[in-house]
Amino acid sequence: MKNTLIFCIIGLLIISCDFDKSKTKTENQAISDTDKKRDTLTKHLKPFKTELPTIGLLMYNGVLQSEVIATSDVFAKPTEDGKQLFNVITIAETENPITTEEGMRFVPDYTFDNCPKLTALFVPSAYDMYAQVHNDKIVNFIREKNKETEYIVSNCAGAQLIGKSGIADGHKIVTWIGGGEQLQEDYPNLKVQDDAKISFVEDGKFSSSNGNLVSYITALNLVEKMTSLEHRKFVESYLYLDQLKNWKE
Repeated sequence: MKNTLIFCIIGLLIISCDFDKSKTKTENQAISDTDKKRDTLTKHLKPFKTELPTIGLLMYNGVLQSEVIATSDVFAKPTEDGKQLFNVITIAETENPITTEEGMRFVPDYTFDNCPKLTALFVPSAYDMYAQVHNDKIVNFIREKNKETEYIVSNCAGAQLIGKSGIADGHKIVTWIGGGEQLQEDYPNLKVQDDAKISFVEDGKFSSSNGNLVSYITALNLVEKMTSLEHRKFVESYLYLDQLKNWKE
């Protein structure tokens, strides 16, 4: 009887031990799954590194999202060995989400008040630029950032904001196809190029394009200038641009 009782106690201890091990294993698996989920959610976030050049993407309601995405697409790509080369940030007048022409909502990283120092500022367009051109806060922001940036880029009708700011007076500029005549009339100090023949132009620190998907040209040109031809080619391959060129074949 005594031996039977001892065996029962030993059996209970073994069962309890196995249960504790199983519980610990389950808990560890749960922690592991949580870590994996956290990694999945955060591994794509690129930290702001003060030692890197900062590329600023201006945004406002009605912006053409392709002109924001094109630039981020190019400058957010790492080197072939995975090294981050740039800080890529979005900026708007307030911290409220902006709504693009296409209806998507983008949350800006910074506002005009807390925007960090920029190496380059990209100025996109909207189909109707009246509100932006008559918004002194946007125009003044461009003027102020021109004092610190090494490069200013406009795409499509973003050229109207450049014209309004006066920062590129005396420089060549191009706008959307069909918009050059009005741009020259509104801002006679600009050297407006023939948008029917020229899709991209660079003059000093200023460059511009017809906009939309042609915005990739301004971004790729500048990324090459700031890195190397080899990195530009890597980015182009990353984006499958060759496939796009040959899509009919």
